[in-house]
Amino acid sequence: MNTSVGGAGRLLWAALRALIVLTLLAGVIYPLAVTGIGQGLFSDRANGSRIEEDGRVVGSRLIGQRYELPLKKGEDTPRPDLRWFQPRPANGLGTNSVNTQYALILSGATNRSGDNPELLRWVEEARAAVVRDNSTPRYRVDPARVPADAVTSSGSGLDPDISPAYARLQVHRVAEHNGLPVGRVAQLVARHTDGRVLGFLGEPRVNVLELNVALREMTGG
Repeated sequence: MNTSVGGAGRLLWAALRALIVLTLLAGVIYPLAVTGIGQGLFSDRANGSRIEEDGRVVGSRLIGQRYELPLKKGEDTPRPDLRWFQPRPANGLGTNSVNTQYALILSGATNRSGDNPELLRWVEEARAAVVRDNSTPRYRVDPARVPADAVTSSGSGLDPDISPAYARLQVHRVAEHNGLPVGRVAQLVARHTDGRVLGFLGEPRVNVLELNVALREMTGG
């Protein structure tokens, strides 16, 4: 009996020591080490890749955001604010219907097949809106030249980047609404166009938030 109790005690003490050691290693030392390395070597990324304007955080370069006008009476969907470069459509976004105490946005893909009638309708409506919104008295958008990312959402609905082609398509409209020369806005887009990672990974892209922050600085707005 004493041997059995002693054996059980040794097992419990061994388990307790393992718990203490693993808690210290996995719950204290490892998180502190990873946090220290992240803050020391990758401080910007570790803190959310935040973008600041006039000393305040306006967003993250990793998360897309909308540029829309306030809803008017009788409107269900806000209209885009045409002074600013617009991101990709966000059909994959949903609303929080589980815990309505918090105003949360739920991201995700549209989960529609390429020949789904609803998706085709979304694309046609988005293309018509792009042509309408970005055409000016001196510049007419060719529907055949509207890029795919202008009419389809990303897998998350929160893509922060657009293609250079979509950014250039918006140049005339942005220039007109801000009273700027078209060439100057085109140069702004060129300066904020990032190439492929390491020269061969991914596609060239333009971060919409960074571009609009630079546009605000240019207009003084």
